[in-house]
Amino acid sequence: MTLRWLSTQLWRHRVMGLLLALCVTLLLMGALSDNALPNTPVPSHTAPNRRKAVQTPNLQHQSDPNGYTFMKTRRSPPPVAFLKTHKTGSSTVQNLMFRLGEKENLTFAFPYYAYQFSYPDRFRADFVDELPPGSSQFDMLCSHMRLDLGQLKQVMPRNTIYITLLRDPLQTFESIFSYYTSTVPAFTLAKKAAETANRKSALSVFLEAPESYWDPTEPGNGLARNPMSFDLGLSSQEWNASWPMELTQLEEAFQLVMIAEHFDESLVLLGALLQLEPEELAYVHLNVRAPSDITPLEDDTKARLWAWNSLDVLLYNLFLQVFWEKAEQYGLGRLKREVALLRASTQRLRQKCVAREGVPPGELEDLVRPWQTDTVTILGYKVRGNLTLQEEGLCVRLVLPELQYHSHLYFQQYGHDMRSIPTD
Repeated sequence: MTLRWLSTQLWRHRVMGLLLALCVTLLLMGALSDNALPNTPVPSHTAPNRRKAVQTPNLQHQSDPNGYTFMKTRRSPPPVAFLKTHKTGSSTVQNLMFRLGEKENLTFAFPYYAYQFSYPDRFRADFVDELPPGSSQFDMLCSHMRLDLGQLKQVMPRNTIYITLLRDPLQTFESIFSYYTSTVPAFTLAKKAAETANRKSALSVFLEAPESYWDPTEPGNGLARNPMSFDLGLSSQEWNASWPMELTQLEEAFQLVMIAEHFDESLVLLGALLQLEPEELAYVHLNVRAPSDITPLEDDTKARLWAWNSLDVLLYNLFLQVFWEKAEQYGLGRLKREVALLRASTQRLRQKCVAREGVPPGELEDLVRPWQTDTVTILGYKVRGNLTLQEEGLCVRLVLPELQYHSHLYFQQYGHDMRSIPTD
């Protein structure tokens, strides 16, 4: 009897226990809904339209990334691979990784084309751009992908720390539906149907009969069911016998699965892994929608969301349990103290940098204006004036949206703009 065999057996019992609990919960919540949802076929591995590259932002007048005069001198952090999941708060973590990597002059593993690793295709090593001259390895990867662990490990060094972020599945799906209404075909059909429905949201219309809108063979529907499971590369959108082993492999591979509902606690555990100070973990929330674009979830809508995304519910509950196991190993009292230090550091940095938050895109300069969709408004930040050049460099990077920061770092590393995705 090996330890690995024993670990697998324990995981199987854990998975099956949570699966049974999930089934009971779904049955109870199903009582809130008039119609039960039938089983549906496996969706295609496709997702929203890919974005075109944008021109590299001009950060020359804020070119000092080392505006961290309060940092302690220490050795560079270990290599990091951050699996950026959709609509979980991962843009905020990515910004933190970008700032850390730029400050430490790390080598990023960037997509060969644009901002994503040919999403929604499963990740392949040849999706990554070449090592820049003078670099012997990639130190950091944090662009969107659909996970393939074997291929990812071909790119990153053996001592890489793997991290990702999960969020409550109901809130995740609501956000994905809102953000991608015009790009995910299943959502677009539901939106058109909702235009003739009496005071019903497009999300409610979709969940009343999702199979009538969701075609698994249609390109672009990859995020229309169990999106976090899809991002993590799980082999099926319906429960099958391979799931316990796949979940075991994920837990073994990822040193930390952060939880959005415990974001500050997650950052403290991340800081312990990467040997970071509280000041280096300070953040502002990025890619935030206007409150008017958030759909309130009624009880019957929640029940349907749980049923439609049952695998994401299982995935989230599993790693929520793992998260608190790691928190207990760290020490709950110690964790509470470190969270207080992080929040104090975050508050100081926000006071130093942010003049206004929740700023509509029309009031923002191009450099700090988030990318917009035609279905939601993404808000941003205005940076304070009267800052030194060093402070301005730090503060602009703190609020810099994903596309602008990605373009800047790519140009800084390779000396040319990112390549656009071929149109043929």
